[in-house]
Amino acid sequence: MAITAQDVNKLRQMTGAGMMDCKKALTEANGDFEQAIDILRKKGQKVSASRADRETSEGAVFVQTNADATEGVLVALGCETDFVGKNQDFQQLGQEILETAVKSKPASTEELKSAKTSDGRSVEEKITELVGKIGEKIDILAYERLSGEKVVPYIHSNNKLGVMVALTNAGGDYEDAGKSVAMQIAAMNPVAVDRNGVDASTIERELEIARDQVRAEGKPENMIDKIATGKLNKFYKDNTLLEQQFVKDNSVTVEKYLDSVNKGMTVTKFKRVQIG
Repeated sequence: MAITAQDVNKLRQMTGAGMMDCKKALTEANGDFEQAIDILRKKGQKVSASRADRETSEGAVFVQTNADATEGVLVALGCETDFVGKNQDFQQLGQEILETAVKSKPASTEELKSAKTSDGRSVEEKITELVGKIGEKIDILAYERLSGEKVVPYIHSNNKLGVMVALTNAGGDYEDAGKSVAMQIAAMNPVAVDRNGVDASTIERELEIARDQVRAEGKPENMIDKIATGKLNKFYKDNTLLEQQFVKDNSVTVEKYLDSVNKGMTVTKFKRVQIG
C-alpha cells in the first residue's frame, strides 16, 4: 500500500523515530502502525511512546466515588471538537450520565445508555437530544467501575485523562498518596500493577523484540535468552506500576513509597482512560 507523508509523520509523533526510519518501517509493515513500532524497536530504535493513545477524538472524562470511597465510577464522553467538549451543555450531560451510572450501576456501556436519568428519559435519548442541538456526534467512549478497600480518583487538568486507583491497607494520608500514584499512572501509563499482571502475549512480544535486538548486536546464540530475560526485567521496572521509580522521588519505587506512607499499603487495581 502507498505510505503517505501524513502516515510517516503520525508514526514519528508516536515514536520519536526519524522520518526515513518511520517510512521504511511503515513500508515493511504494509502500513500497520503496531507492526511498524515493533520493527523500529527490533532495529534498536528508542521508541518514546509505543503505547500512546492514538484516537483523535475530543471530549471529557468524569469520575466520582461513593460516600465511603470504596467504589469509583468513570465515564468518558466523546465529541468531535474541543469547542463542544468545553460546552456547558456537554459538561452537564457528562455529569448527568456519571450520576446515572453511580445510581443505577449498569454492567456495560450499552446498559448505561439504556439507563434512566433523573427526568425519566434514557441516557441515549439525552445524548440524541444534544446531538440534535449541537450538530456534532457525541458518544460514550468508556465506562469503568472500580472497587476496593479505598478508591482514589484523579482527573488531569485538561479533563481528557482520568484515573482510579484501588488501595489496600490504606492508612495515613492515603488520599494524597493515592492521588500521587494516580498522577504517576496518568504520566507513565503502566501496563499492569506488577509483573504478575502482565499478560503472556505482551511478555512473549517483549522477549521476541529483545532476542532480535541481541542478535543484531552480534551476541553469541547461547547468551541470547539470558540477555533477553534481563531486558524483560528492565521492561517490568519501566512498565509495571509498583516497580516503576516514583516520579516525585526517583530514589524509591512506587511500592516503597506507598509502604512508607502506611506499612503494607499497596495498589490492587487501577483504571486509566484517555481521550485523544
